[in-house]
Amino acid sequence: MAYVFDDDLRRVDVEFVWQFLSEHAYWGRWRTRQDVGQQVAGAWRVVGCYEEPAGAMVGFARATSDGVGLAYLADVFVLPEHRGQGLGERLVDVMVDQGPGCGFRWLLHTADAHGLYRKFGFTTPDHTLLERPTCDVRPPAGDAG
Repeated sequence: MAYVFDDDLRRVDVEFVWQFLSEHAYWGRWRTRQDVGQQVAGAWRVVGCYEEPAGAMVGFARATSDGVGLAYLADVFVLPEHRGQGLGERLVDVMVDQGPGCGFRWLLHTADAHGLYRKFGFTTPDHTLLERPTCDVRPPAGDAG
Protein backbone atom coordinates (compact mmCIF):
# COMPACT_ATOMS: atom_id res chain seq x y z
CA MET A 1 0.00 0.00 0.00
CA ALA A 2 1.30 3.48 -0.84
CA TYR A 3 0.97 6.54 1.40
CA VAL A 4 1.63 10.22 0.97
CA PHE A 5 2.26 12.82 3.69
CA ASP A 6 0.97 16.33 3.13
CA ASP A 7 0.98 19.51 5.23
CA ASP A 8 -1.79 21.23 3.28
CA LEU A 9 -4.40 22.32 5.83
CA ARG A 10 -7.08 22.37 3.11
CA ARG A 11 -6.68 18.63 2.65
CA VAL A 12 -7.37 17.73 6.30
CA ASP A 13 -10.68 15.99 6.92
CA VAL A 14 -11.61 17.64 10.23
CA GLU A 15 -14.64 15.37 10.66
CA PHE A 16 -12.34 12.34 10.41
CA VAL A 17 -9.89 13.85 12.93
CA TRP A 18 -12.67 14.69 15.38
CA GLN A 19 -14.28 11.28 15.02
CA PHE A 20 -11.01 9.51 15.82
CA LEU A 21 -10.13 11.80 18.72
CA SER A 22 -13.62 11.68 20.24
CA GLU A 23 -14.00 7.90 19.97
CA HIS A 24 -10.52 6.37 20.15
CA ALA A 25 -7.95 8.75 21.66
CA TYR A 26 -7.59 8.71 25.43
CA TRP A 27 -6.29 12.29 25.23
CA GLY A 28 -9.00 13.82 23.05
CA ARG A 29 -12.40 12.63 24.12
CA TRP A 30 -13.32 15.76 26.07
CA ARG A 31 -13.19 18.01 23.00
CA THR A 32 -16.23 18.92 20.98
CA ARG A 33 -16.33 18.92 17.18
CA GLN A 34 -16.09 22.71 17.33
CA ASP A 35 -13.01 22.51 19.60
CA VAL A 36 -11.21 20.19 17.19
CA GLY A 37 -12.14 22.34 14.20
CA GLN A 38 -10.77 25.40 15.96
CA GLN A 39 -7.56 23.59 16.94
CA VAL A 40 -6.96 22.34 13.41
CA ALA A 41 -7.75 25.72 11.84
CA GLY A 42 -5.46 27.52 14.29
CA ALA A 43 -2.60 25.04 14.11
CA TRP A 44 0.84 26.30 13.18
CA ARG A 45 1.25 23.19 11.05
CA VAL A 46 -0.64 19.97 10.31
CA VAL A 47 0.54 16.80 8.61
CA GLY A 48 -1.87 14.25 7.21
CA CYS A 49 -1.11 10.73 6.07
CA TYR A 50 -3.19 9.69 3.07
CA GLU A 51 -3.65 6.30 1.46
CA GLU A 52 -2.95 6.31 -2.26
CA PRO A 53 -4.44 6.33 -4.79
CA ALA A 54 -7.82 7.03 -3.13
CA GLY A 55 -6.48 9.83 -0.94
CA ALA A 56 -8.33 8.75 2.21
CA MET A 57 -6.84 10.16 5.41
CA VAL A 58 -5.39 7.44 7.68
CA GLY A 59 -3.20 9.49 10.06
CA PHE A 60 -2.74 12.96 11.43
CA ALA A 61 -0.52 15.23 13.52
CA ARG A 62 -0.76 18.90 14.43
CA ALA A 63 1.53 21.41 16.09
CA THR A 64 1.23 24.79 17.72
CA SER A 65 4.23 27.09 17.74
CA ASP A 66 5.54 30.61 18.14
CA GLY A 67 7.11 30.08 14.72
CA VAL A 68 10.55 30.96 15.99
CA GLY A 69 11.89 28.49 18.53
CA LEU A 70 9.22 26.50 20.37
CA ALA A 71 6.58 24.02 19.21
CA TYR A 72 4.11 21.63 20.79
CA LEU A 73 3.27 18.35 19.03
CA ALA A 74 -0.30 17.10 19.49
CA ASP A 75 -2.92 14.67 18.24
CA VAL A 76 -0.59 12.23 16.50
CA PHE A 77 -2.49 9.12 15.41
CA VAL A 78 -2.74 6.45 12.73
CA LEU A 79 -5.86 4.34 12.19
CA PRO A 80 -5.41 0.89 13.78
CA GLU A 81 -5.71 -0.96 10.48
CA HIS A 82 -2.76 1.02 9.07
CA ARG A 83 -0.41 0.65 12.04
CA GLY A 84 2.74 -1.43 12.01
CA GLN A 85 4.05 0.14 8.82
CA GLY A 86 6.05 3.00 10.31
CA LEU A 87 3.41 5.63 9.52
CA GLY A 88 3.46 7.12 13.03
CA GLU A 89 7.23 7.49 12.83
CA ARG A 90 6.94 9.08 9.42
CA LEU A 91 4.27 11.54 10.67
CA VAL A 92 6.58 12.67 13.48
CA ASP A 93 9.57 12.82 11.12
CA VAL A 94 7.71 14.97 8.59
CA MET A 95 6.37 17.26 11.32
CA VAL A 96 9.46 17.62 13.51
CA ASP A 97 12.58 16.87 11.47
CA GLN A 98 11.52 17.65 7.91
CA GLY A 99 9.50 20.78 8.52
CA PRO A 100 10.21 24.44 9.21
CA GLY A 101 10.54 23.75 12.96
CA CYS A 102 13.39 21.24 12.76
CA GLY A 103 15.60 23.41 14.98
CA PHE A 104 12.91 24.22 17.55
CA ARG A 105 12.53 23.00 21.11
CA TRP A 106 9.60 20.57 20.85
CA LEU A 107 7.22 19.59 23.66
CA LEU A 108 4.51 16.94 23.87
CA HIS A 109 2.46 14.84 26.25
CA THR A 110 2.02 11.08 25.93
CA ALA A 111 0.97 8.27 28.23
CA ASP A 112 1.99 5.37 26.02
CA ALA A 113 4.25 6.31 23.10
CA HIS A 114 7.51 7.23 24.80
CA GLY A 115 9.48 4.80 22.63
CA LEU A 116 8.26 6.44 19.42
CA TYR A 117 9.14 9.95 20.53
CA ARG A 118 12.53 9.03 21.98
CA LYS A 119 13.57 8.09 18.43
CA PHE A 120 13.25 11.80 17.64
CA GLY A 121 15.18 13.08 20.65
CA PHE A 122 12.28 13.65 23.06
CA THR A 123 13.38 13.06 26.65
CA THR A 124 12.19 13.72 30.17
CA PRO A 125 12.20 17.50 30.70
CA ASP A 126 15.00 19.10 32.62
CA HIS A 127 14.60 21.23 35.74
CA THR A 128 13.80 24.36 33.70
CA LEU A 129 10.39 23.17 32.51
CA LEU A 130 7.30 23.77 34.64
CA GLU A 131 3.78 22.84 33.70
CA ARG A 132 0.45 24.12 34.93
CA PRO A 133 -2.12 21.34 34.56
CA THR A 134 -5.56 22.13 33.22
CA CYS A 135 -8.21 23.19 35.67
CA ASP A 136 -11.71 21.78 35.86
CA VAL A 137 -13.36 25.14 35.32
CA ARG A 138 -13.58 26.43 31.76
CA PRO A 139 -15.10 29.81 30.96
CA PRO A 140 -18.14 29.77 28.67
CA ALA A 141 -17.31 30.05 24.96
CA GLY A 142 -16.83 33.66 23.98
CA ASP A 143 -16.30 34.82 27.58
CA ALA A 144 -13.11 36.89 27.70
CA GLY A 145 -13.14 37.20 31.43
